[in-house]
Amino acid sequence: MTFLIDAQLPRRLAYWLRQAGYEAVHTLDLPNGNRTQDDQINTLSIEKQWIVISKDRDFVDSFLIQGKPYKLLLLATGNLTNIELEKLFLNHFDEIASLFKIHQFIELNRTMIIIHQ
Repeated sequence: MTFLIDAQLPRRLAYWLRQAGYEAVHTLDLPNGNRTQDDQINTLSIEKQWIVISKDRDFVDSFLIQGKPYKLLLLATGNLTNIELEKLFLNHFDEIASLFKIHQFIELNRTMIIIHQ
């Protein structure tokens, strides 16, 4: 299971995921870095079966209309410090990873995990 972290999220989230035993790529690791367009992210996600983690609701639209990206974790947390974001992931990420074994679109907010059908 590999996660692709979108540009508006901190790169250290990818480092944290790797330390937790997951594969993770940040857009900064891609050839176009944070200038990588959403359609390129969607294409990579489909080709490599990467799960996109983003705050960008444009990915929700493309997922619902086009079935892209491959799988999506939407962070609907509003503004959080990096420390708060890491704590939220630490508290919920094993459950989220497990849910991705059978679900395609998951949303994480400050208080709960929402599975979208």
